[in-house]
Amino acid sequence: MNQVTTYAQQLQTLIILYLPRVLMAGVALVVGWWVIGRASRIIAAATARLDVSLASFLTSLVSIVLKVLLLITVAGMVGFETTSFVAILGAAGLAVGLALQGTLANFAGGVLILIFKPYVVGDTIESQGKSGEVREIQIFNTILVTPQGDTIILPNGATSNNVIVNKTAQNKALVEILAEVDGNTNLEALRGWAVPLMQADEHVLATPAPQVVVTALKPGGMAVAFRAYTPAGENGGAQNRLIEQLQRALAQQGVGSPVAVSHSYVGTLPG
Repeated sequence: MNQVTTYAQQLQTLIILYLPRVLMAGVALVVGWWVIGRASRIIAAATARLDVSLASFLTSLVSIVLKVLLLITVAGMVGFETTSFVAILGAAGLAVGLALQGTLANFAGGVLILIFKPYVVGDTIESQGKSGEVREIQIFNTILVTPQGDTIILPNGATSNNVIVNKTAQNKALVEILAEVDGNTNLEALRGWAVPLMQADEHVLATPAPQVVVTALKPGGMAVAFRAYTPAGENGGAQNRLIEQLQRALAQQGVGSPVAVSHSYVGTLPG
């Protein structure tokens, strides 16, 4: 009987000692969980202008961190020793960080790209020796698509820390068509009919004006470049039309014909 009384007294003491802590911890848990929910919605609204994947990732990351901190705090209020929990979490965080340092660098690079916008979806860029149209900017990678239909995946970490050539930032593309002409060709006369021919194309811009320049001298002849700007994305069609028109015109003038190195690219007019 005395033993039962002793157990009852000990139970009463524990209840008196821990019940207020448990109640306070419960209240703190409920209120804290509600506050975290509100904070998550605020963060989601604040990051709504960012990439959808990035906004979702940031919201989830902040929510998880806050919930872990809340649980540790509640455990400390009840009376559990939290030092060991913090040490374990710290060691785990260090191990994960070392294991995923490349991935974390790509994530940081993706955040920088989305914030500072050196390029956006639809731009044509060149980086790390690769070029193509930006199809998608993901959290860890940038997806490029080439005119040949290839898909290129660039890691954001290396891309953000490397040279980026944005070929559509100025919203104009350069078409350059090379041709070999006779060395006695009158360049002024050549420019007199070639420049209006290029200007007549519906997608050739008036500014900068089309040009005809000599790029090389060869025995008995010279190489000339017919250069014209188009809006970004229209250079392919304009190039095809101009090659045909210049081919016919050069044949009629008897001064030469376009050679196989004709090309076009998006960028700044060469000097």
